[in-house]
Amino acid sequence: MSTTHNQGDDGRTIGLIGLGLVGSEIGALLLDRAFDVVGFDVDGQKRAALQALGGRAAASPKEVAQAARRVVLSLPDSDVVRDVVEGPDGIVQAERAPGYVIDTTTGDPDETIRLAGRLERDGIQLLDATISGSSRQVRDREAVFMVGGREAAFEHCTDLFEVLSDKVFYLGASGSGSKAKLASNLILGLNRLVLAEGLVFADALGLDVPRFLDLLRASPAYSVAMDVKGPQMLREDFAPQSRIRQHHKDVTLILKYAQRADQELPLSQVHMDVLRQAIAAGEGDLDNAAVIREIRRRRAAPRGGPQRESPGEQADA
Repeated sequence: MSTTHNQGDDGRTIGLIGLGLVGSEIGALLLDRAFDVVGFDVDGQKRAALQALGGRAAASPKEVAQAARRVVLSLPDSDVVRDVVEGPDGIVQAERAPGYVIDTTTGDPDETIRLAGRLERDGIQLLDATISGSSRQVRDREAVFMVGGREAAFEHCTDLFEVLSDKVFYLGASGSGSKAKLASNLILGLNRLVLAEGLVFADALGLDVPRFLDLLRASPAYSVAMDVKGPQMLREDFAPQSRIRQHHKDVTLILKYAQRADQELPLSQVHMDVLRQAIAAGEGDLDNAAVIREIRRRRAAPRGGPQRESPGEQADA
C-alpha cells in the first residue's frame, strides 16, 4: 500500500466512484461549480454520461485515486466500498493515494469504523458522509449530509459539502454519520409506509385522495414524505429516485443493530415484511414510493387467504 499522497492538484479535481442515482447528481453539482470531476463506475454507460456532462471517465478506482486528492464514494454497501478501496484495482493501490475519502454510502457502521482505522494508518482520512434524501433532493441541494470522522478532515472538505447542500451536520467520530443514517432512515422509511397506508385507507373510505393529500400537507400529520413521495404514489410514477431493494438493505442493518442493542423495533419488523413482499413481487428496483402497491395488495387480499410469514420470522431468516 502506498503512503505517497497526490499533491499535484489544486483541490479542484475531485474523484467520484459510483455514478448511479445519487453519484451522478453529486457529479453534476460539482461540475456546475467548475470542479474537475474524474469518475468511475462499473457501468460504461454511466461513465459515458459523466463525460457528456463534462467530466472525465477513469478505468478503475485506482486511476481515480491517482488523479485526485479527494475522492467521493457513492456505492451500494460496505462490501462494495471495501473492494473499491482495498481491492486489486482499489484506491489504496494508486501510486499517489488520496488524502481524503468521503463515503456517502449507507453502510455498516462497524465496517466504516474499521476501514477508517486501516486507512488512517496509511495517512488517508475517511469521512462517512451519509445522505438523507432522494437523488432528486440531492440534485436540488435539499438533501441532508451527516458526517463522521476527524473534525480536521471535515473542515478540509467543507468547500465540497457547501456545493452539495446547505444542510450539513458534523456529528463526531468515525461511524457517526453511518449510525445517524440508520436512525434517520428508520423514521423516513416509516413515514413513507404510513403515508402509503393512509392514502389507501382514505381511498377505501371513498375520499377524493388527491384532495386528502392536500389536506394532510396542512395538518399536524405532515411529513416531507408527503411532498416527495405523495404525488408519485398518486400518479403510480415509480421511476427510481431511491429503490425498494436499497431500503431493504438499510432496514436489514437497522434490525441487526437493534438486536445487538436489545432494542425491539416492532414497526420496523412490519416494514421489513412489506419490503420483502414488494421485492418478491418484482418491485425491488422501483422507487420506494411503490410500497403503496404492497399496501393495496393487502387491502385486496381475500379474508382467510394464504397466510404470510410473520414479520419476525422473516427478519430472522
